[in-house]
Amino acid sequence: MNAIQIQNTGGPEVLQLAELEIPVPGPGQVLIRVEAIGVNFIEIYFRKGTYKATLPLIPGSEAAGTVEDLGSGVTGFKPGDLVASVGVLGSYAEYALVPASQLVKVPDSLTPEQAAAAMLQGMTAHYLATSTYPLKGGDTALVHAGAGGVGLLLTQIATRIGARVITTVSTEEKAELSREAGASDVILYTEQDFVAEVKRLTSNKGVDVVYDSVGKTTFDGSLNCLRPRGMLALFGGSSGPVPPFDLIQLSGKGSLFVTRPTLWHYVATRQELEWRAGEVLGWVAKGDLKLRMEHVFPLVEAGRAQTDMENRKTTGKILLEP
Repeated sequence: MNAIQIQNTGGPEVLQLAELEIPVPGPGQVLIRVEAIGVNFIEIYFRKGTYKATLPLIPGSEAAGTVEDLGSGVTGFKPGDLVASVGVLGSYAEYALVPASQLVKVPDSLTPEQAAAAMLQGMTAHYLATSTYPLKGGDTALVHAGAGGVGLLLTQIATRIGARVITTVSTEEKAELSREAGASDVILYTEQDFVAEVKRLTSNKGVDVVYDSVGKTTFDGSLNCLRPRGMLALFGGSSGPVPPFDLIQLSGKGSLFVTRPTLWHYVATRQELEWRAGEVLGWVAKGDLKLRMEHVFPLVEAGRAQTDMENRKTTGKILLEP
């Protein structure tokens, strides 16, 4: 099979196409023929060595495809099933293994591309809006990177709940996408001070929650946008890690809450995984949650896909196809 393999950490050039043996499923594993691969920032962190991994490495964990073979002890799946997962063991490949416990079936009406585009970012948006800070009607949320994959889905889910969503974006084109997703107000952070705008838009009260995937460049400002006892959910760091800070600041700014959630702790049980994936994929199937998938690259161009993501040249979900 063809796969993207990393022998050494570094720039996008280390993502090399390799010919490898098709893996054999072990106990509790499922072999899938990969049809669509989700590209995420975490793969850039592994490629650069920010996150440590044993090399050589086939990157990726999100994919949709067809069941090819089952390891011993696997029940509930059969060859030919269309499935998806965020727990794929090296998704940048034509075939990959998935622990059966991390695999879900895809509704018949969805394509592999839709499933791969919805899983990680959709379930991330789901846990942020329903569990990390459970939004309710009348709440106001600030969503950074509002035209990104999570940002667009989170905005849609939040507005379904009845919350008001303010977003930040870099261009007017992205602002329009964010408005289409349901944002009530969109701030061009390249032209406006987002803290001052949030204060203006909330009559100086601040927002109930900030969902921040940017990190270093937005963290301080995000804290300053919160109402007393508001929450900052820092779920990513596309601009870099947040420097150490003194927790006494949280008291001085209004007894604030800060959390650094990750998806794995919100799909820790099979029941929770099936709930989140089932709601997200169900909403997509019914047309209640709209995906953007205009950036699709062949597997061999994985480096270009990651570069475009890192340089914020894309909106919505980036996919690879073997």
